[in-house]
Amino acid sequence: MRYLLALSWLFSLLLVLATPPALANPEESAQQQLEQLKQQAIALNRELFILEEELLFPPQTQLAVFVSVDAGSFFQLDSIQLTINDQAVSAHLYTASELAGLQRGAIQPLYKGNIRAGEHSLTAVFVGKGPEGRDYRRAVSHSFTKADDAMLLELKITDSSANYQPDFSVEVWSGN
Repeated sequence: MRYLLALSWLFSLLLVLATPPALANPEESAQQQLEQLKQQAIALNRELFILEEELLFPPQTQLAVFVSVDAGSFFQLDSIQLTINDQAVSAHLYTASELAGLQRGAIQPLYKGNIRAGEHSLTAVFVGKGPEGRDYRRAVSHSFTKADDAMLLELKITDSSANYQPDFSVEVWSGN
């Protein structure tokens, strides 16, 4: 309800701002007035986006999952399938440019959604090419307790030089 009131207020304000003002200041050109209106519309759009994010993903139910790759000599990622509580929630097929970004240290947001507080399980299935170019499919599971705060999890792919195999793990950034 608060969101709808704020939304109607923003649209009312936008309509008031969009109506041409009286010629109170004759020195100001029409171009300057148009530029001011554009800037106000951009600011209102930004505020509306923030309100929409708060409505769709309130912090007390928010779960975000990210992916990172450290090294990548023993594993070439093709895709990831993500399930939460035995329900598929996300899948991603990687392009060469996305893989290059991950190998340079980028962290990719894989999933953002809402879950209730309590016990949950997450399973990520990694598909790609392993050592010596063989097809490789591994899964990692993680059980966690969601509290009333936002929870951020990272799916990490690292190289294990001890056994020349990739390691897959889940790291909790916040929450728990």
